[in-house]
Order: sequence, then structure tokens, then C-alpha cells
Amino acid sequence: MVTVHTLTLYGLIILFLPLVSFVYQIFFGRVLGPRGAWLSVGALAVTLVLSLTMLVSLFMGHEIAFTPEVLWFTVGDFSLTLGFQFDNISVVMLVVVAIISSLAHLYSIEYMRGDVRYTRYFGYLGLFTFSMNGIVLAHSLIMMYVFWELVGLSSYLLIGHWFEKDSAADAGKKAFLTNRVGDIGMFIGIMLLWTVTGSFTFQGLYELIDVESGNMFAGQMGLLTIAGVLVFLGAIGKSAQFPLHIWLPDAMEGPTPVSALIHAATMVAAGVYLTVRMFPILTPDALLVVGTIGAITAVLGALIAITQNDIKRVLAYSTVSQLGYMIMAVGMGAQQAAFFHLSTHAMFKGLLFLCSGSVIHALHHALVHEGDHSTDHQDMRNMGGLRSKMPITYITMLIGALTISGVPLFSGFLSKDAILAGTLAFAHEHHVWWANLFPIAGFGAAAITAFYMFRLIFMTFHGKPANAKVNAHVHESPAVMTIPLMTLAVLSFALFFTLPGLNPMSAEGWFAHLIHQMENLTGYAALSWEHLEHGFHEAHHLTVQLSFAVAGTGIMLAIVFYLLGWLSPAAWAERLKKAGLYQASFHKFYFDEIYDKVLYQPFLWLTDKIAWLDWDWWDQRFIDSWGRNTVKAGNASGWVDYFWLDQIVIDGIGRIIRWMGAVGRKMQTGRIQNYLMWALAGGLIILVLANSF
Repeated sequence: MVTVHTLTLYGLIILFLPLVSFVYQIFFGRVLGPRGAWLSVGALAVTLVLSLTMLVSLFMGHEIAFTPEVLWFTVGDFSLTLGFQFDNISVVMLVVVAIISSLAHLYSIEYMRGDVRYTRYFGYLGLFTFSMNGIVLAHSLIMMYVFWELVGLSSYLLIGHWFEKDSAADAGKKAFLTNRVGDIGMFIGIMLLWTVTGSFTFQGLYELIDVESGNMFAGQMGLLTIAGVLVFLGAIGKSAQFPLHIWLPDAMEGPTPVSALIHAATMVAAGVYLTVRMFPILTPDALLVVGTIGAITAVLGALIAITQNDIKRVLAYSTVSQLGYMIMAVGMGAQQAAFFHLSTHAMFKGLLFLCSGSVIHALHHALVHEGDHSTDHQDMRNMGGLRSKMPITYITMLIGALTISGVPLFSGFLSKDAILAGTLAFAHEHHVWWANLFPIAGFGAAAITAFYMFRLIFMTFHGKPANAKVNAHVHESPAVMTIPLMTLAVLSFALFFTLPGLNPMSAEGWFAHLIHQMENLTGYAALSWEHLEHGFHEAHHLTVQLSFAVAGTGIMLAIVFYLLGWLSPAAWAERLKKAGLYQASFHKFYFDEIYDKVLYQPFLWLTDKIAWLDWDWWDQRFIDSWGRNTVKAGNASGWVDYFWLDQIVIDGIGRIIRWMGAVGRKMQTGRIQNYLMWALAGGLIILVLANSF
């Protein structure tokens, strides 16, 4: 059995080893050069082994539920601590992060070979992994917020890795600034939550907001709802939820392993992880807001992905949609299903992104061989016929597509069906018309997902190659890139999550056992799940049948359009253009344009006016006028001082005294007769004056 002290040591190593990798690559990376990348891979391999050790301890029945902490600082009666929260949720999440991060490191060795900032890239990967592990292990909202901001910083650095391209630099800034919007709301929510409860730690919040103990904060339900929604704003930003979803597709400008690591499996999952952690203290009204945002995002991302031609952009909007699924599940009270889908999604979406990177890598080198630098090697219209050239990439990407589509035998079938069952249970429990919109959104997005994923498969790997000469030079990626693909493909099978049972159609298994421990909750979530649990199990059987139908419909439509060619995609696109539907989807429902007109341009106009007021009026007229008037006053003062006070008054007195001195000097002749004459004159003057008065 792993002891508490051992687990604490494991946690410290898992947290700080990627930071050591970052420090080495940034400051000493030139010592070993490109070979030093293996040190980063080794560091992540150690974190993976330690994470799996803790997972095995859970699997063996050893309960891991404790929170070691140390005092950070004290101000008066207020004190703040730093600590780790070890439980089933954090341990599973550590394994997810370690798997994806270690495979992304390994994959990057070949994918990024020859890059001018090779060592810096691996350093930033280490910084990101350190930040993400900090979020997972954080025992309080304050500690999580610190690492939350570090994740934003490392994401900005990785997205803009190729900052010499304006598009990459702009994408990094867009991601950073968009996330700041949500993060400000999150910080205000944390402060408001502390005002209501007096606690920052998750365990403290769970204990304070305890339905069973009767401590309902009845007079402060409104404040708790507002606080919960504000904290959820952080998840809206990080997990690219409507209306802050706009940064994620642009973030595809970063290297493909970054897309797999940050924008498919870990960083964007941080928002879902936060929401799952916050679930016990979210009020019913706050949960409804969470569910609504998730449902809108799930449908919106799926509808946009249908018409995109950039292979990574399709996967980016797919990520937006899948994250919407998870957030919607939390809002429906099915937080276990949300966390299950978070874990399975990390495997199959990481797989899909790395497969797309394999295709992009192969096409790029083939185009360079042909001397073609103008063709977009990420546009699916320039692909086709790659199935025979890249068999490993094709098979593994097909597995990823089947998984995300919710086809039986694959992990996505289990987790997605659990979410859809949660929406049906919610609609059954709440007898209002709008409750039915959640299962409609869930099943509708599932059908669209199956369609656009197999559209991607058929356009990329099937049919005739867009350029036969380029296709002749395409070959399978090297082993250092295909090994991560095969590993994630294996982890995408349902059997991996249902062990020790061997029934891939069963939702039971080690993973289900671990996340079922999440039922032991207090707070508002306990009531929510108590009402939904019975309906959830009843809805599960109906969900399986409907899932077969929607997944099959989506895949069949893709076959008819893009494999068999019975229906023309171009002709249907023209029909939909007339109705404005195709253009709306292709232009991402004009969110960027709307934000530009409604937010960016008015804001820039306002800043221009403020700058005009600051420079032309305040600075030039007001501040500088003080300077000009001071100069004028100084000149006038100088003129008065010199020409009047100095020349007339001061010098005038001097001249008078000098004249009087000269006169007096003439009177002082030394002759006695002159003195008698002046004395006589003075006496006469005195007599005259005396007689006059």
C-alpha cells in the first residue's frame, strides 16, 4: 500500500519534474542540443510511471483521499495555505495529462526536427505540463487560479511558437486576451465565494455547503449562484465555450503536437475539470446556466465543423463541440459522465490531432520535394488517396473517428452515451418543454459529429489524390511518430476502460468504479444526482438504441456524399448557400465579424478618442498649457525682475545713493569757511521753516 508520505513525494515529483525540464531546456538546452529533447521525454515518462502507480493503488482498493498542505502566508486573522488534493478525480486526471504529454513530447522529437527554436519548444512543453499538473493537484481555488494563469501563459508561448508568422502571433494574442475575459470573472467569483463561505479550499466549501446538515445559506442563494456562474466563466474561457470559443480554432496555428496536448486533451479540459470540482457547490440555477452554455456550444461547434476544409480546423471545432458535451453533462447533473468523457476524449482527440500532424508532416515534405511552396498542406481538398501511402496513420485515425462518433466497442460509445442518458434523465425529471432541448442538442450534435468526422476520413484518405506527383512522394511517418498513434489507438477501445470485465458494451469496469465514488458528495449536487440517478439508468437503454441510429445516420450520409458520390457535396453546398446556411457555417456564424463590429472596432474607436483626449486635449492643451503659461509667467517675471526691480528700483537706489555720495563728497572739502557757510545756510533754513509754522 502506498503511504500518505509516499504519495506526497510522488505529487511533488510529478509537479516539479516538468519544471526542471523547462529550466534545463531554456537555460542549458544548447549543451546537448536536439539530443536534450530526450531528457524532457524521460522526465515526462517518470511522471507517467508515478501517476500510474497511484492509479494502480486506487485500482487495488487502497483509498486515496487526503490533502497535505503547508502555510503560505498570514495577514492578521487571515491565512492562506498551499496543498495537494489527492482523490480519485485528481489521480485519474494526472494519468490523463501524463499520457498525452509524454506522447506529445515523444512525437515532437521528429515532428519539430530542424526547428530553429527546438529546445525552447520543449522547454515550453515542460512549463505547460507543470502548470497543468498544478491545476489538477490544487486543493483550493486560489492555488488553482495561480496555475490557471500559468497555463494561459504557457499556452500563449506555444501557440505563438512560430511568431515570425503574423497568423501565429495573432492567434497567441487572441487566445491570451480571450482567456483573460473568463479569468477576470473567475477571480471575482472566487472572491465572492469566499465572502459568502469564508473558505477557498474545495473540501472546506463542500463541508460548508452541506444540504444534509441543513446549512443551506438560504439567505445567500442568489450570491452563491452568481459566484458559481462567475467561477464558471473561467471554464468558459479555458474550455472554449460559447461565447468565448473563438480562440480555439485560431490556436491551430501552433505546432500540431501543441494542438494535441493543449487544445484537445489537457488545457481545454481544465475548464471541465474545474466545473466537475465545483459541481457539489453549484446551485440548481447555476447548473442550468452551465448546461445551457454546454448545449449551445456542442451544437455550434458541430455545425461549423461540417464545412471547414482545413483538417486541423475541423478537429478544433470538433473539440469545441465535445467540450460542450462535457459541460452540458455537468449542468444536467451527470458529472460522472462528463469526467468519463473528458478522459476518453483525451485519448481519441489526442490521437486524431497527432494523426492529422502525421498527414501534414508527410504532405509538407512531399510538397517540398516537388518544389511546391504554394499548396496548403492542411487543406483536405489537396489530399485524397493517402490510405495506401500511410496505412498506420489511416487505421489509427479511423479508430479515432469511430470512437468520437460513438460507435460500439470504442470508448466514446460508453462516455458519450452516458452523457446522452443524462440529458434524457434531465428531460424526464423536469416536465417543461425546454428540458427536451438538451437531449435534442446532444443527439443532434452526435449525428453531425459522425458525419463531419467521416467526411474528414474520406476526403483525406480515400478517392483519388489531388496531386499524383506529390502523392508519389508521400510515405508513412517514422516510428517515433507512429508509436504514439498506435498507443492512443489502443487506449481508444472500450475494453481498456471496462477491465477487469471483458464486455466492451458494458459501462462497468475499473474506471466506472472510480468515478462512481463521486456520488459521495454533499451540497446541492447530492440532491441533483439523487433525483436524476433513477431516470439515468432507465434512460440508458433508450440511449443505446438512439446512439446506434444517430451515429449510423451520420456515417451513412458521409459515405453517400464523400465515398460513393451518389450525392454531390458541391451541389448541396450551392443549395444551402441560397438559404444562407452554408455560408453561415463556413464563416463560423460570423462570430469574429460580429465581435469585430460590436466589440473590437467600437473599442478601438473609443481608445482612439481617449488617446485624442489624452494627447491632443489633456496633454497638449491642458498639461502643456501649464508649461507654456509657466514659461510666459517666467519671462514676465524675469522682465519685471530685471528691467523694473533690478534696473529701476535696485539700481535706481544705488544711483541715488551714489549721486548723494558724490554731492556729499563735494561738500566735504576740508575748508572751514565752507563748513561755516553750510552751517549758516542750514540755520537760515531752520529759521524760515520755524517761522512758517
